[in-house]
Amino acid sequence: MTEFVLDVERPARIGLEEAVYAAGKTAAQVAAILAAAAERRASLLVTRLDPEKLAALPGTLRAEIDYCDLSRTAWFGPPRPVRGQGRIAIVAAGTSDLPVAREAERTLRYAGEAATVIADVGVAGLWRLTRRLEEIRAHPVVIAVAGMDAALASVLGGLVAGAVIGVPTSVGYGVAAGGRPALDVMLASCAPGLAVVNIDNGYGAACAALRFLHAAGRLAGA
Repeated sequence: MTEFVLDVERPARIGLEEAVYAAGKTAAQVAAILAAAAERRASLLVTRLDPEKLAALPGTLRAEIDYCDLSRTAWFGPPRPVRGQGRIAIVAAGTSDLPVAREAERTLRYAGEAATVIADVGVAGLWRLTRRLEEIRAHPVVIAVAGMDAALASVLGGLVAGAVIGVPTSVGYGVAAGGRPALDVMLASCAPGLAVVNIDNGYGAACAALRFLHAAGRLAGA
């Protein structure tokens, strides 16, 4: 029995391509999905692909993969040509948040959207954020990636006019461990209009950003 069904009509339906979530799948299952995509001459974004699972894939499939070990993302086949640039900023509170920020960046780049990554500008050293503030404000969409107290999202929500998407991360220790406090803080933010995705979900934040840009493009063309 076939264990998967490719959603080839998703781009026409919602404007976003299907991605393969590798966590929970065996290497054989991932390989079968990639082989099916290869038969259709289709590209795929793979998320949460561990190096060990990547190494277990057949060499013919690995040869078609661009892999990032920091974000555990893979492009199977070439990413889309860059259609837009300078529209999305990904702002990470700390260096420890970069795996999630990089997942968002790689998701956007695969879809043809280059993003600006600004890292290590958390509120513990607020001067590092304020000196980059005008650069951040130049982007109509901002993805704020933060763990621990996750205050970065609220701060940006009160300082920039663009859409702000908060991504709580599981970075932290003690009561901050696991990312639930960061999620609660972002959800409880008093910054109006802040959107929040799930813990460590850089992929979901990137998809939300793409939906915003697609909607803006449709409105501009109306």
